[in-house]
Amino acid sequence: LMTTAYASDINEGRKLYQQNCSICHGENGNSTMANAANFKRGEGLFQSDQSLLKRIQNGDRACPAFRGILTEQKIFDVIAYIRTLYP
Repeated sequence: LMTTAYASDINEGRKLYQQNCSICHGENGNSTMANAANFKRGEGLFQSDQSLLKRIQNGDRACPAFRGILTEQKIFDVIAYIRTLYP
């Protein structure tokens, strides 16, 4: 099964991040919850987009699973955005 990959939309990713992720990972990537990856420090970002996709789809520790909630494309948009948070 081949899926078509489209260029990620960082602005869409930012909106989705604010709606779904910022409560734990912080507005600007500085996590506000214990055990949540701190994207400002690059936590969790040193892996492939495909690996991050699976992690977000399946959930991890306190992070809920987003499979069926966000499409792969929307998750890739979020991944593109969180990669901009690490200096």
